[in-house]
Amino acid sequence: MTSSIIASQINKKNDSVLGLATGSTPVGTYRNLVEQYRNGQIDFSHITTVNLDEYCGLEPKHPQSYRFFMDENLLKHVNINAEKIHFPTKNENFDTKIQKIGGIDLQLLGIGHNGHIGFNEPDTVFYNNTRVVKLAPSTINANSRFFDDVANVPKTAITMGMSTIMAARKIVLIAGADKTEIINKLSEDIVSPQFPASILHYHPDCTVILSLE
Repeated sequence: MTSSIIASQINKKNDSVLGLATGSTPVGTYRNLVEQYRNGQIDFSHITTVNLDEYCGLEPKHPQSYRFFMDENLLKHVNINAEKIHFPTKNENFDTKIQKIGGIDLQLLGIGHNGHIGFNEPDTVFYNNTRVVKLAPSTINANSRFFDDVANVPKTAITMGMSTIMAARKIVLIAGADKTEIINKLSEDIVSPQFPASILHYHPDCTVILSLE
């Protein structure tokens, strides 16, 4: 279903700006998009992508960097222009870059067990802009399955902030069966920076997809 929504966006606007997410849950979505591309159903030649976040301290070719993840799962398998692929870095104003390319048409999101979106962890306020953040211990532990040792998990990352995410024209949040509890909490009508994903209640076009497979 998620890949169908993204494919529809691409076919409706062939120069769409897609906000992309990493993690286990979107792997199937990207696999389906690659298959649709190979079948001639979608074309990425005019598409621009911006990624939600990236670890600090990992080179793009590091097997656990998010750039490597995106290359392996989507980008190197479709006909996207390399100059139209963007990741947040500490050396530029990512929010301004997104504005200059026209804003995000569709933003794909995952959700953490603590309710984070991107790497916006539970806090006392909603932070608006792209910035470097310290990862919560629960996030480090959750991501340690991708590393040889929990000690090797980066402790900081750069992430889109809430205003950048919320400025996307359409948002699709996907979650696996292990996130049922947090999705149920998201359905409650409570908005708090202690539960970052709750801000999505204020978005005018947000779809939440829970896969129970």
